[in-house]
Amino acid sequence: MIEGVRWVLFDAVGTLIYAAPPVDEVYQAAGRKFGSRLEVNEVRERFRSALAEEAQPGSGLSRPGASEFAELARWRRIVAAVFSDVPAEAGGRLFQSLWLHFASPQSWRLYDDVEPALRELRERGYRVGIASNFDGRLLRIIKPLGCLVTCERVFVSSQVGFAKPDPRFFTAIAEVLDAQPAEILLVGDDWTADICGGQAAGWKTAWLQRENRPSEPHLRCLLEIVNA
Repeated sequence: MIEGVRWVLFDAVGTLIYAAPPVDEVYQAAGRKFGSRLEVNEVRERFRSALAEEAQPGSGLSRPGASEFAELARWRRIVAAVFSDVPAEAGGRLFQSLWLHFASPQSWRLYDDVEPALRELRERGYRVGIASNFDGRLLRIIKPLGCLVTCERVFVSSQVGFAKPDPRFFTAIAEVLDAQPAEILLVGDDWTADICGGQAAGWKTAWLQRENRPSEPHLRCLLEIVNA
């Protein structure tokens, strides 16, 4: 998995960090303040459906161009789809409250295996970074999160101009790193975005699944990378 690798890049949400409290609980509580009567389980299902709708592929692995403006618009659509029971005049304020909540470092936590895994990789001479389908908020989020500030490069799709699994996302990053595709390992929890996209670009990949136990080869813990 790691032979010949110079750079180890990690997806962010679901790989390095997670929302605390969980997204569905935050959404449900915020929605209640603006007139929603949805229960947490309804919010959870609506959120998953809205995310899936936004992730509908174009042609193969290609995706529309990404930008800060496009990400803002995408999340407005997701929030609106979840809270169809919130009056239109309150929808903008609800969106703004959620956008700001998830822009705060206090809303995120590191997984327990992140710090020791990053430390071990750096001690072994690997260069470490982040490659995420996020927007500019991630750059602020990671600053107080201890070991993540030691990541040499942080790539977010809204600034790269394309999102995983689009091949142009991976090509652009490889050019910035001045690395051959086979010299980059991407670790992530999303099969399509991280694994299919990375492999199509010639990168090495590692699929992280902490909770599920799929039949495909996968990691249960980030420390397994250094032991592979």
